[in-house]
Amino acid sequence: LSATMETVSCPILHTLRVSSIINDNNKYYQVPRNQLHFLPSIPHTFPRNFSFRGKNVQFNRFTASSSPSSPFDQDPSQELAVLLEVEGVLMDVYRLGNRQGFNVAFRKLGLDCANWTEPVYLDLVRKSAGDEERMLILYFNRIGWPTSLPTSEKQTFIKGVLREKKNALDDFVMSKNLPLRPGVEDFIDDAYKEGIPVVILTAYSKSGDKIARSIIEKLGNDRTSNIKIVGNEEVEQSFYGQLVLGKGVSSGLDEQLSKEARKAASAEKQRIAEEVASMLKLSVEINTSSTESLQKIVTALRAGAEYAEVSVYNCVLIAGSQSGVAGAERIGMPCVVLRSSLTSRAEFPSANAIMDGFGGADLTISKLRHKRWT
Repeated sequence: LSATMETVSCPILHTLRVSSIINDNNKYYQVPRNQLHFLPSIPHTFPRNFSFRGKNVQFNRFTASSSPSSPFDQDPSQELAVLLEVEGVLMDVYRLGNRQGFNVAFRKLGLDCANWTEPVYLDLVRKSAGDEERMLILYFNRIGWPTSLPTSEKQTFIKGVLREKKNALDDFVMSKNLPLRPGVEDFIDDAYKEGIPVVILTAYSKSGDKIARSIIEKLGNDRTSNIKIVGNEEVEQSFYGQLVLGKGVSSGLDEQLSKEARKAASAEKQRIAEEVASMLKLSVEINTSSTESLQKIVTALRAGAEYAEVSVYNCVLIAGSQSGVAGAERIGMPCVVLRSSLTSRAEFPSANAIMDGFGGADLTISKLRHKRWT
């Protein structure tokens, strides 16, 4: 046997981290105490004559023991992790840059007569419920469509405007001109001071991973070094991501542990099948998210909990989107919505709370500490 570190991850609520350590003739499997109840049963590996010794579960040569790695291991009742979306949470992108993005797109396409002042923009947002295609249709129905545009090409024209608007908005976000939401830096600092893991999710960011990470960079190097960013790559490398994407379990695991992990994976795949069945119904009610994208969000949320090493039920998603709320509801993760200019009039019936911002009378770490949604 080698002295290399081996890792098994269990997707069911927790990540199961197991370290294999050689000490003389004994081999020990060390598992954080708050994850012991997720250790698979392996009756053919462990001898029948075992005994409990203190905080260790002794199986002759095999020991499952507690190895506290965070304040939550010392007091599981205090377990908490915060998962943050980017758009609408770290930055109110649409309030700061969306209107300007449309005006840049109009100029690039030679639509000199088109210009959205703030009152015009807000009126269109209100009348279209934020649907940008509908906003453009309402606007050009009002002022008139380009005379050279055939009726059959209106949809192509709309898509072209939205494409140019997105490019302009991305340029705005990538610049240093757009600020983060007030209070978000203090919120993250408070979480770090209290030992609460903070995970920022870019995997299902509407603007894409690159733009989302450029927003996160505005937090500064010192702050970003204390958080975990979960993008597409991190999701794919997570145990739950491997299950969903069909990449399986690492081949370097002990044979028997792999067998037990496959059993757990089989059970989890059944759970996923049920989730997908529910998603098919849910997607009819939520026009902002397809079944495929909802599954992507669910996978990202579970991966976020896995990296935080905290149960999904003890994580709180701070969401700025309806799709994030839907994903959290699907897996039973508590969710607090932070309203933005894009969602100021939206309804979030499945959210645990709806707040207007960070700090003061709104969202604080102290409030998350004292309000448990389980």
